[in-house]
Amino acid sequence: MGKDEINAFLGAGTSYQGKLHFSGSVRIDGTFKGEVESSGTLVIGKEANVEGQIRVGQMVISGHVEGEITASEKVVLHKTANLVGSLRTPVLVIEEGAVIEGQITMGTKGAEKVKPKEKAPAAPARFPSYPLAAPAAPAGAEVKPGEGS
Repeated sequence: MGKDEINAFLGAGTSYQGKLHFSGSVRIDGTFKGEVESSGTLVIGKEANVEGQIRVGQMVISGHVEGEITASEKVVLHKTANLVGSLRTPVLVIEEGAVIEGQITMGTKGAEKVKPKEKAPAAPARFPSYPLAAPAAPAGAEVKPGEGS
């Protein structure tokens, strides 16, 4: 079986509630409510409605997903995707039109937190600062070039 082949499929019009554990790739086009756990790829079709806690390697979303999502490798949100909830992944791809409502956390699991660099002192200004526009002259006053008001 090739890397991109789907191992299981929950078709449109189908609904399932419970726990889903799998290896490889699974596509959901129906309604799913529950818990998903896998190191593989979960594909959520355009007409799908998924709710629950999801922990997978990769996830591709085109439909509606609500819940807590953790992907150890990557998440792709296509333009028809609608995500409500929390998302944690090191790599996130979002097409224009996708909707996200919730919290996104990106970073690698177990990575050491990098301390912020100390700010370097500001460089001295090379040129003196001048106002961009001369102050306006009083009404009726004549101002010659080179003269202030």
